Amino acid sequence: MTEPVLVEIANAVATITLNRPDAMNSLDTTAKVALRDAVLTVATDDGVRCVVVTGTGRAFCVGQDLREHAAMLEDDSGDIATTVREHYAPICAALATMGKPVVAAVNGVAAGAGANLALACDIVLAAKSASFIEAFCKLGLIPDTGGTWVLPRLLGPARAMGLAMLGDKLPAEKAEEWGLIWKCVDDEALDSEVDAIAQKLASLPPLGLTAIKKMIRESWSHTLDQELNHQRDAMRRLGFSEDYREGVSAFLEKRQANFVGR
Repeated sequence: MTEPVLVEIANAVATITLNRPDAMNSLDTTAKVALRDAVLTVATDDGVRCVVVTGTGRAFCVGQDLREHAAMLEDDSGDIATTVREHYAPICAALATMGKPVVAAVNGVAAGAGANLALACDIVLAAKSASFIEAFCKLGLIPDTGGTWVLPRLLGPARAMGLAMLGDKLPAEKAEEWGLIWKCVDDEALDSEVDAIAQKLASLPPLGLTAIKKMIRESWSHTLDQELNHQRDAMRRLGFSEDYREGVSAFLEKRQANFVGR
């Protein structure tokens, strides 16, 4: 039986690949558990400095496997809040809060929870043929996996409301134009672009990247005065790190720095 989620670690980069191409990488319970466990595992692996999330085949992820939920509806055996609590919420939270950068390589359509899975990552690259669809409204549901939180913050309320209430397909090029994702690239260039970014992130000072990620995400709930104080505290802590000393020395000596995360 083919594993629904693959994990490969090379050169300090962990690549998590959704691997149900015949089902457009939709998420049944087995896949959700495997994805959650993979994300939580790489989050605590000290040998991993960057994480990439992608999919096999023509889709990134089309969200929940509705065939599974249809069976639950027939015998009234399931509460969808259970899978939100046990699967989607922990996956989203782990991607957004782990102390290392996460890159989404959106190789095809990202719909429903699949779209918001990508948006939970720190840097999102998408192939030109890819698209994002907040399909929940067509089922009488709301955008979970962080969707109602991240969409207005990335797009503003007008565009967030339109995407969530209409469920229209948003092409990758338009997603880049709107600021929903970092970059849209030619399909054949996606792998090389993602690899270059992942390798660069893996080579940069880990403590600094962790602080950048944490502070940018948390700044949405801070006043300017609060944020200035957080900046002062972070600079004090990072300024005493070995990595800062190494960065300054390497710059002055015109050599490649070797950051160790201390």
